[in-house]
Amino acid sequence: MGEGAPVTVLDAVTGRGFLLGGWPWRSLWYLVTNLPVALVAGAPLALVVLLWQPIATKGPSPAAVLSAALGVLAATVVPVLATQLAKVERARVRLVDTRPITTGDRAAGLHRYGEAATWREVAHTCLLATVVPVVSSAFFVLFLLVVAFALMPALVVDGPVAALFWEVGTAAEAWACTAVGLAGLVALTYLAAGITGVQAQLARELLGGRGDLRAELVEVSASRARLVDAFEAERRRIERDLHDGAQQRLVSLTIQLGLARVDLPGNENVAAAHEQAKELMAELRELIRDIHPQVLTDHGLAAALDDLADRMPLPVTVSADLTRLPAAVESAAYFVVSEALTNVAKHAQATEAQVQARQEGSALVVEVVDNGHGGADPAGGTGLTGLADRVAVVGGRMLLSSPTGGPTRLRVEIPCRSE
Repeated sequence: MGEGAPVTVLDAVTGRGFLLGGWPWRSLWYLVTNLPVALVAGAPLALVVLLWQPIATKGPSPAAVLSAALGVLAATVVPVLATQLAKVERARVRLVDTRPITTGDRAAGLHRYGEAATWREVAHTCLLATVVPVVSSAFFVLFLLVVAFALMPALVVDGPVAALFWEVGTAAEAWACTAVGLAGLVALTYLAAGITGVQAQLARELLGGRGDLRAELVEVSASRARLVDAFEAERRRIERDLHDGAQQRLVSLTIQLGLARVDLPGNENVAAAHEQAKELMAELRELIRDIHPQVLTDHGLAAALDDLADRMPLPVTVSADLTRLPAAVESAAYFVVSEALTNVAKHAQATEAQVQARQEGSALVVEVVDNGHGGADPAGGTGLTGLADRVAVVGGRMLLSSPTGGPTRLRVEIPCRSE
């Protein structure tokens, strides 16, 4: 099919040219093949019911018990038949839904009886044996009636013909029936598309495997981990380039301005340039530390949190007894604490804060508590949403308690293992 072409009959029915394409014929053929498939599906189920009928209606007797035992034996065959019918149905559904139905990994032998997929196939078999033949038969009865209306002029040649609740005897009445029949055929075409589309979707839900979904989730998680590693590598590259490139050149410029200041005493322009260069050097060092602090790389999260607390404008108590953790986890936790303490200093009107970091089982737990006025709102533009996003990237979660009047407690939990 070309680009943008419908892949299911439900997609096609809402598009242009539906009546002129192949989808109506595919829907009709799907409905026609429903009946023999329903017959095959219903035979073993009917046998089970018949074998159980004596004990249900006449009570326990040797013959009834034997019949019920045979019914149990026949019931064990139903899942095997359901699995084979599922294979047929997955191929048949392609008539009205061109997307393949994947099955995932399946167990072999008796282990298959313990799989949820097997019992979904049994449920689909029951659907084929009960609802599907009723709906399909009703459709074809209606179809034959509509065709009879469309062919009414040929049927009234030999005399009046009864059509539902009235009698058609004149040519005018016959052609009126033809008009109704043709309109009915168009309506039935759309009805067939709806019936088959819904049936195909039910088959997809019942017969589709869950193994591929698990594989996709694993791949998504793996892709997220690669993305985090890529961001971390890029952050360190930028930090290294600034440290080894721009900072070294700025150091050289500062030294040259210092020498020029000695050679030209009293020159205010040189003195001002020297002071600006030193201020720029301090700002660049702070920027490099914010991009990725060297102490975090060299000594781990505990030392980095101590260093961060020392640079805060309010007293911060740090309690962190940690071993080395994966770099992505340490980085995420550090920058969450950094942003949280910055928010405390800017918005909370707090006089002190506490940071606790510990490992609980296979998770890193970090808490930041302040004695400010509270009332922090995740949607209020204070950066809390960004913190939650950063934690979510490494598979963690963030919890916040900030009642009006305080205190505010921010808790971050990140799954990890010590290195």
